[in-house]
Amino acid sequence: MTLSNLPPLVTVFGGSGFVGRYVVRTLAKRGYRIRVAVRRPDLAGFLLPAGNLGQISIVQANLRYRNSIDRAVEGAQHVVNCVGILAESGRNTFDAVQEFGAKAVAEAARAVGASLTHVSALGADANSASAYARTKGRAEAAILSIKPDAVIIRPSIVFGPEDNFFNKFADMARTAPFLPLIGGGETKFQPVYVEDVAEAVARGVDGKLKAGATYELGGPEVLTFRECLETTLSVIDRTKLFVSIPFGVATLIGGIASAIPLVAAPITPDQVRLLKQDNIVSKQAETDGRTLKGIGMLPTMLISVLPSYLVRYRPQGQFTGSGKAA
Repeated sequence: MTLSNLPPLVTVFGGSGFVGRYVVRTLAKRGYRIRVAVRRPDLAGFLLPAGNLGQISIVQANLRYRNSIDRAVEGAQHVVNCVGILAESGRNTFDAVQEFGAKAVAEAARAVGASLTHVSALGADANSASAYARTKGRAEAAILSIKPDAVIIRPSIVFGPEDNFFNKFADMARTAPFLPLIGGGETKFQPVYVEDVAEAVARGVDGKLKAGATYELGGPEVLTFRECLETTLSVIDRTKLFVSIPFGVATLIGGIASAIPLVAAPITPDQVRLLKQDNIVSKQAETDGRTLKGIGMLPTMLISVLPSYLVRYRPQGQFTGSGKAA
């Protein structure tokens, strides 16, 4: 095979993260050559078996350093940005990673003539009170001003074996006397399966999604925060009390916990602000066909996947019957 007829090269930023690893695997199955750009290449070797020998390579890149971004996109025909953070840590701030970094990726993609698919989030809004949503929204605007043909992917809360939502509360249910309902647990989500998100991203790389469009991805069900926790408890065969925690109290708790060094806060004040808004696909996106169903996909049901990876949180693991809950 000569250089002229090699499969297209796709650079995936954040390819070792939760969503990114599924994007890499999905693209590998399609035959693309993949360059995974991550901060810690030494921790991304698990991705190599997802492709054939030499199909996947791993390079060091940090979205806070433009020169590393430029090196990572050299020779690429497509660029995918899966990088995002739920909480700030040190120099990895929302501004640095989700706004400056995303803008830099778009500029680098434009410089080499590569197409761009950017993974954002439902609720992205440049005017949001949440720094997470605000920087996501600003990044989208900056990206489209630089690359008007970029495809934006906005998933709702993503579920899958490595998720940090259902796993988190299932683990909490093993030892905590109760589960918290922030703001009464009425916030609405539309959980979307990580493999569905990866397939949508891959279709963006394939050129099957409309250039310059923003797609909103949600699963087939709209569930409140409380219903998500109830589903989790049902799957892990446990019973816990629910305690409603007002937004103001949750903000105070998160602020105090976040101020304690070396302690992972259960929730941050910014995450509390996020929970004040529903996280579901808009009616306009449904009308325009900018959803999973709109691109010809059948969204995966939460309950069809959740037991496959939450089973370890049952009282006796997979050997627990549907009897007495703990």
